[in-house]
Amino acid sequence: MTALPRRQPMRTRSGGHIDRDQRLTFRFDGREYGGYAGDTLASALLANGVRIVGRSFKYHRPRGIYGAGPEEPNALAEIGTGARRTPNSKMTGVELHDGLVAASQNRWPSLGLDLLSINSALARLLPAGFYYKTFMWPAAFWEKVYEPAIRRAAGLGRATTLPDPDHYEAAHAHCDVLVVGAGAAGLAAARAAGEAGARVILAEQDFLLGGGLLAERPLEPWRREMLAALAALKTVTVMPRTTVFGYYEQNMLGALERVSDHLAEPAAHAPRQRYWTIRAREVVLATGADERLIAFPGNDRPGVMLAGAVRTYAERFGVLAGRRAVLFTNNDAAYATADALVAAGADQVTVLDARPLGPAAAAARQRGIPVMAGHEITGAHGGRGLYSVEARAAGTYGSFQIDADLLCVSGGYGPAIHLASQSRTAMRWDERIAAFVPGEAAGQRSAGAARGRFGIGAAASDGLAAGQAAAAAAGFARKTAFDLPSETGDPDPTVTPFWEVAASGKSFVDLQHDVTTADIRLAHREGYTHIEHAKRYTTHAMATDQGKTGGLVGAAVLAEARGLPVEAVGMPTYRPYVSPITWGAVAGHHTGRDFAPIRRTMLHDWHARRGAEFMEAGLWLRPAFYPRPGEAVWDAIVREGRAVRTAVGICDVSTLGKIDLQGADAGLFLDRLYMNTFSTLPVGKARYGLMLREDGLVLDDGTTSRLAPDHFFVTTTTANAGRVMEHMEFHAQTVWPELDVQFASVTDHWASMSVAGPQARRTLAKVVEGLDLADAALPFMGVADATLAGCPIRIFRISFSGELAFEVATPAGYALPVWEAILAAGAEFGIEPYGVEALGLLRIEKGHVAGAELNGQTTARDVGLERMAKKRGDFVGRVLAERPGLADPSRPRLVGVRPVVPEQQIRAGAHLVEAGSQHSLGWISSITRSVEPGGWVGLALLTDGAARHGQRLHAAFPLYGESVEVEITSPHFVDPENARVRA
Repeated sequence: MTALPRRQPMRTRSGGHIDRDQRLTFRFDGREYGGYAGDTLASALLANGVRIVGRSFKYHRPRGIYGAGPEEPNALAEIGTGARRTPNSKMTGVELHDGLVAASQNRWPSLGLDLLSINSALARLLPAGFYYKTFMWPAAFWEKVYEPAIRRAAGLGRATTLPDPDHYEAAHAHCDVLVVGAGAAGLAAARAAGEAGARVILAEQDFLLGGGLLAERPLEPWRREMLAALAALKTVTVMPRTTVFGYYEQNMLGALERVSDHLAEPAAHAPRQRYWTIRAREVVLATGADERLIAFPGNDRPGVMLAGAVRTYAERFGVLAGRRAVLFTNNDAAYATADALVAAGADQVTVLDARPLGPAAAAARQRGIPVMAGHEITGAHGGRGLYSVEARAAGTYGSFQIDADLLCVSGGYGPAIHLASQSRTAMRWDERIAAFVPGEAAGQRSAGAARGRFGIGAAASDGLAAGQAAAAAAGFARKTAFDLPSETGDPDPTVTPFWEVAASGKSFVDLQHDVTTADIRLAHREGYTHIEHAKRYTTHAMATDQGKTGGLVGAAVLAEARGLPVEAVGMPTYRPYVSPITWGAVAGHHTGRDFAPIRRTMLHDWHARRGAEFMEAGLWLRPAFYPRPGEAVWDAIVREGRAVRTAVGICDVSTLGKIDLQGADAGLFLDRLYMNTFSTLPVGKARYGLMLREDGLVLDDGTTSRLAPDHFFVTTTTANAGRVMEHMEFHAQTVWPELDVQFASVTDHWASMSVAGPQARRTLAKVVEGLDLADAALPFMGVADATLAGCPIRIFRISFSGELAFEVATPAGYALPVWEAILAAGAEFGIEPYGVEALGLLRIEKGHVAGAELNGQTTARDVGLERMAKKRGDFVGRVLAERPGLADPSRPRLVGVRPVVPEQQIRAGAHLVEAGSQHSLGWISSITRSVEPGGWVGLALLTDGAARHGQRLHAAFPLYGESVEVEITSPHFVDPENARVRA
């Protein structure tokens, strides 16, 4: 390690949970500083005397470090450089490592001189909700002036635009008891449940376990004893650096483990972060409590801090946050901060207690600490740092000043109820602590300060009881006992509610978003009287601290404006995430090409050698077309389509979903899933099927073949293969578990190729062995096994193109020899490989529906397939498909469209309107240049479509200013009698 570049003027000579033998250097805004292992970025900056670390969001007022944990609203930084730069990181949660680089944010050109701080001088013009009123007029200014300016000014940090060099993992865990928080309550709960025999996960967001115990030097032996006991329990997993951020249904919780954030870069093959999905039988929330601010003028200035945070910096990090300190409180717990400051060597410590003289104040006076009972702070003065505070006796108007570089504020503690609230646990008001506490809920309980049991002794005792109860509820009744800290030293948790000092000036209730008490009252005056409405109008409690320090204070101000008690106003709904997490962790490995992993058919290399242009279809890469040198795209597509219509073509259709389904009840199972019947299908035959969703809309279509009485082979569309498999799994496992049916996806096991065109039979007859391909032997929709070029194949006499066609399937390993043998056999007939685009051309000409028509919004009637529905028997979606809205005959129905001038191009997505009207009657779903009709043709969904054949409408595409006159026709442009497929 290198020597410290600068001394740390605010570091105490001894004490704390830092390793003073391990020196670290880091940079903040380009300047080098020193710290120790065990520091956070916030504690190291305070140790170096850095007072201003950021600017507020709206007014760009200077802000200093305010808290010591996830409640921090001010100290946000960009951590790292280049591709590893991470914005909006709370300095209080950034573990210091050697070489760390950090930068302040939301300022320009520098932290000391931020030009947008002029917003503070213009505050009277920028009240809450001003943007809703200001940016409405003139309307033309929105896109040209307002939106660009807002986007330039909005946001906090800057996300990197470089590819992330790190990777992230997703993991799952199951346990009997999940304990969130490793303070006194959490440690006791985890040990009690673990010693009862339960599988326990103890998750703690900090890198050092102990919570409030880290500020209690006399209890350090007990903390170490508890950690040792937990380490010895094989059923207990301790997860430090893990933030549980979300509580979801059925005791499923989300957590983020910061695996390598405390390192300059992750170790080889190690993730930076890991996203955990944890499922627990029982949950114990030992999340502690958040200290509240008090609203008074200037309560946002650098040097104003939470009293508990000041104590944490002194006791845990050996950092003196200020030398001339004033403490403003309404509760006894804050007096421990005064004692910590004295012990750390502060030159001056003065306490202003908003209450009359009480036992805690009297005891502090006996220890030599000046206490002014019945006094309040009316202002804090300073710019980049605090230099004095203004105070007065309660109920008076005269004020006096106290020199101070540190103001410690404590408005009492409220349980950290965010996770409990997410679980939909009811909250109740506790008059004793003037805060909301979580009630009882099945499978979940809070413990310690998280339910209002303040003090180390009380929290540990409550955690022990909660751990035992959770283990018992999970089926582990054995109880154990261990020593707990005494409760006799715990301060009186009773709080005298004190939310705001009535004085002139800006009093903030949300430090990050610059929300003042005046903003809350303005929201009330303008009709936003509900807590949820006031939150959105003012953005109160919407910052990265989620209202942890000022949420209840803002609610109290709103309650006062409404003339109601605080408990009647309540708190807004808390939602994930309790603390911010990175997008990298959410995405995991699903980034770049891994976001949608590419699958390739066994013939992919052949297509690439042939010069195919590929397209994505579902998760697959499929050849779109095979251009020849100098050939235009549509010319290539039409050429391939013409080969199928006039001679023979071959298409790789291996990507179609394939499901092998067997069992005595396989036919019955298919009857219930599809709207048509399959139990009557003869062996050796295939049938087209249509599958509906539960709501009566079309899910998928495809063919199903019967290979044996209890053996079926189902094909699906490429894009819906996974969805259909899930649909089958759901119904087999939960709806009809009594049926004897088993199935598996075999999409990757079979390569398939469609051989279509008038010469298809003659082509295959040259190479197929052991099977007569004549119509009498293998009729339309017939299925049979054979061999081709010595390879096993299965031939399906089915057609998607409207031509005579055979689909040849072979085990995937035989794909290339079978494909090349067919090409060689068809050479004399001019065989052409054709891609997805030509396949689309052919199916549109024939009037076959595909994904553009089966888009999740259409019924069987809409696409002209209602006659497929079986006359008797139920199937999924049958009842809801008969809803009046879905059975309405005026719904858009499938039709064909073609321009009156054939060579005029029409576009998919164009609206069909009558001449001179802007009322849409429907839309064009698919278009193509055609082979047989010539020109452009398309399929559309048109209101009263069947009755409009022969009518002329306009295909309007406003985006391009186009309007093309079209004729409405039958969707079947080619061979409407189906003579070709049966040739």
